[in-house]
Amino acid sequence: MDSFKVSGPTKLSGTIEVEGSKNSALPIMAASLLYNGKVVLNNIPRLKDINSMISLLESMGALTQFENNSLSIDNSGLNSFRADYNLVRKMRASFIVLGGLLARKGRAEVSLPGGCAIGQRPVDIHIKSFEALGIQTNIKEGYVYAQTSDINSNEEQRVELEFPSVGATENLMIFAAGRNQTTIINNAAKEPEIVDLANFLEKLGAKVSGAGTAFISIKGFDASKESPSETVFNHDVIFDRIVAGTYAIAGIITESHITVKNVNHDHLKAFYNVLEQIGVNFILKDNEIEILPNNILSSLNPVNLTTLPFPGFPTDLQAQIMILLTQIKGKSKIFETIFENRFMHVPEYTRLGAVIEATSQSASIAGPAKLKAAPVMCTDLRASAGLVLGAMVAEGETMINRVYHLDRGYEEMEKKLKKAGLKIERVKE
Repeated sequence: MDSFKVSGPTKLSGTIEVEGSKNSALPIMAASLLYNGKVVLNNIPRLKDINSMISLLESMGALTQFENNSLSIDNSGLNSFRADYNLVRKMRASFIVLGGLLARKGRAEVSLPGGCAIGQRPVDIHIKSFEALGIQTNIKEGYVYAQTSDINSNEEQRVELEFPSVGATENLMIFAAGRNQTTIINNAAKEPEIVDLANFLEKLGAKVSGAGTAFISIKGFDASKESPSETVFNHDVIFDRIVAGTYAIAGIITESHITVKNVNHDHLKAFYNVLEQIGVNFILKDNEIEILPNNILSSLNPVNLTTLPFPGFPTDLQAQIMILLTQIKGKSKIFETIFENRFMHVPEYTRLGAVIEATSQSASIAGPAKLKAAPVMCTDLRASAGLVLGAMVAEGETMINRVYHLDRGYEEMEKKLKKAGLKIERVKE
């Protein structure tokens, strides 16, 4: 397993470019199962999770080509409805192939998923929602076996999610887009990635309204009867708002002057609101965040914040904002409402010298803490980024182990940060 060796404290400078959104690319790749032909997806980040999804699609008969952040997928040869454990166990997002397989093949066998251990993140919401639409399901030997039943295509169907789960919303949207019927999803997730998926599904032929709200209506097409098509659909995936926020925090925590490029400001309003409460000086340009050099940590303010579904503060930026708060004078508090195990990084932060008291749902941060280098271990994807941020301001040489977590969600982070001035080295084992 590779490690990062980071020397701090440091200053950054220049421009850091944000890659395409992993959390948008993965469901769109899964949605390509609906189309009996070729799609080309652009702005796809080169990540381990993307490679895992490619392998999964190829295992079911897809032909793919990935070059220069452009991915072509041809599902005209789809010959399987089984998503095998050895592939799905690597990444929880793999489970969203369920909707596409059901719509295209009428049945699916999908392994229960794996991924970061930040909480139970049960697929119960997915399964209950599919059952509400008449899908027959059975869980046996670690697999979900699902099969469509005869459904009157003239009848509008409705399903209400018990929680606005992003994954369940995406799974249902993909399934609904691939059947000749109108489906209403109530209490849907509102994330920007949902809107991007809706835009892709419309290119395939579905009619989607309400994406980005709690009420989504989808009039689909019959994916099971589509003949192979010579039409090639192109789609540009949105940029990654979590990566953008991470690099913005890198500039703040190092009191540096940097510009983060490829940013949709509408996707980060809750993040900007927290930065304003803290007292951060930044400028928003057309598609850039400029972090100004006069962000002196000793002059910033502590803050209390709560992670919430979009448009609230994203849980995927919680670990990164926490390490920043360790450097701000006073007591801050974070309430985590999305995942029950999202504070697993706290012991690793304390190894660097952070002063944090955490329960399963909240963390109290006392600052400023003098961080010093220590060997630490990545516990999940976003915590990995938080450890890199901490190592930037820690005195000495910090060894960050198990960075394969980070490789799942950040494209060549060490190269981008090295170009910006960080002394960082990947140590291969």
